[in-house]
Amino acid sequence: TSSLRRQALIAARYPHLVIHPLRGNLDTRLAKLDRGEYAAIILAAAGLKRLGLPHRIRNVIEPEQSLPAPGQGAMAIEILDSRTDLRAWLAPLNHAATAQAVTAERTVSRIFGGSCQIPLAAFATVNAGVMHLRATVATPDGARIATAEATGNAHEPELLGQQVVDVLNTQDAAAILAVCKVDA
Repeated sequence: TSSLRRQALIAARYPHLVIHPLRGNLDTRLAKLDRGEYAAIILAAAGLKRLGLPHRIRNVIEPEQSLPAPGQGAMAIEILDSRTDLRAWLAPLNHAATAQAVTAERTVSRIFGGSCQIPLAAFATVNAGVMHLRATVATPDGARIATAEATGNAHEPELLGQQVVDVLNTQDAAAILAVCKVDA
């Protein structure tokens, strides 16, 4: 899950912390925090806001501190390929910069065989047709980590994703992820 990815990245950045998995719905997780079973928990701020609990947010982790999972927070609408009428009707809902960013992020994920079981992060931003993509892979304990970033034409998101993968591979990213897949 994205929690495994976040756990690995936090363990790498803050090795003095003791990190435990936390399962259950939002109410269950918050109750465990309230009972003192955890000193702190990390949740999606959007989910807390959506459920009317913005007062429970104490701090927001920015992408500069911990990259999100590829495509995190992006929404998509799927239609049958044969429904060209729907494609034209839904076209105004497409946000080109978001689509480009998610394509670059998911390119990194696809090449590495990303799943809920491996700690892989990717985050792209687009500004005036220029994309900046950052990615990280790590072992669950954060002992081994590889990071990469690249900037390029937002209209070539797959190329930028491949460039970041190439840099990650120079840092032995495939071996890091292989350890994660064995542990899964």
